[in-house]
Amino acid sequence: MSTALNQHLGHDGAPCPQAYYVRRGETGFLSTLHSQGAWQPGEQHLAVAAGLVLAEAERRLPSDKLVSRVSFDVLGVIHSGPFTVDVRMLRPGRSIELIEASMRHGDQVSVQARIWRLLASDTSQEQGDEWTPLPPPESMLPWVFSEVWGGGYIGSLQARRSVDSRPGRGRSWIRTAYPLVEGETDPPVAAFAKLIDTANGLAVRADPNAVFFANVDLTIHFTRQPQAGWVGFDTRVSFGPTGLGETFSVLSDSQGPVGTAAQSLTVRLRDR
Repeated sequence: MSTALNQHLGHDGAPCPQAYYVRRGETGFLSTLHSQGAWQPGEQHLAVAAGLVLAEAERRLPSDKLVSRVSFDVLGVIHSGPFTVDVRMLRPGRSIELIEASMRHGDQVSVQARIWRLLASDTSQEQGDEWTPLPPPESMLPWVFSEVWGGGYIGSLQARRSVDSRPGRGRSWIRTAYPLVEGETDPPVAAFAKLIDTANGLAVRADPNAVFFANVDLTIHFTRQPQAGWVGFDTRVSFGPTGLGETFSVLSDSQGPVGTAAQSLTVRLRDR
């Protein structure tokens, strides 16, 4: 792994806003310590980076269409400090549209996203799924997420986990009181999405001190628009024999299952 210089606002003990980012103009931002990733102190966590990229797409290109799928590819280190978010419409349409958005640090793009938005229609008489409902947060025990993972982002979360969770399989709920950007209200879907990349750390199959298993992407599919608040995960983690892995989760909000998330893992044994 490369070593990233820690430039998060508040990393040196200076006052830090109770938010993940500070806006600097129309397209610019500065990361705070609360966005700090779990693998290296000078990185941002993909969860909030993805949430912000989606939020900017929703803010700059508002629409009555619904987010159906969002895919995020990690192209390099998600550096702390200043960065910009770029958004453009790739495929406009009356019923289907595709947006591209990215996080850029100078000339380097770290996160590339593609967002499909589809025309809303009333299909309530045909709705249904085959997912098992997740028990509510109050039925699960509080869990100190930071017992397994470090970093400012993990420290900003509240977590609950089912008693039957085990390595590679678990049911959990996560929430945070922090908005993406200081002084701003999160767009609805981004408020939910900013927590989803935690999935890879919720049902760890192996000790992260012995095995490196970072995800290189995140793909989210929605069957309806989620409500912000607690985000529920029914998660399975799989490692293959040749360095490949996957974390797959059924996602829920307070009303029940809302979609799925998948993460492609690069699995490597650490030097001992």
